[in-house]
Amino acid sequence: MVSRAVSKIHVEYEVLRYLMDRIDLEELEERMCPPNDSVAAKRFSDGADSVANLVNNLIVRRLHRLPKTHAAYREKEA
Repeated sequence: MVSRAVSKIHVEYEVLRYLMDRIDLEELEERMCPPNDSVAAKRFSDGADSVANLVNNLIVRRLHRLPKTHAAYREKEA
């Protein structure tokens, strides 16, 4: 259960998690990768993985700024 928006960073974190958890790229992949085109499929997979890593980095950079009561809160690493 998501709690009340406590800060802008909290909202950013929740939006990024929501996007990562719910966006299905299957329809886009079908449009961009013709059947039996392994090169396009590999490019799509690599590109999608790259974007997922970028978004995940944004998520991780916000963990130490979440409310301390948030389940994902982590102390900032030194």
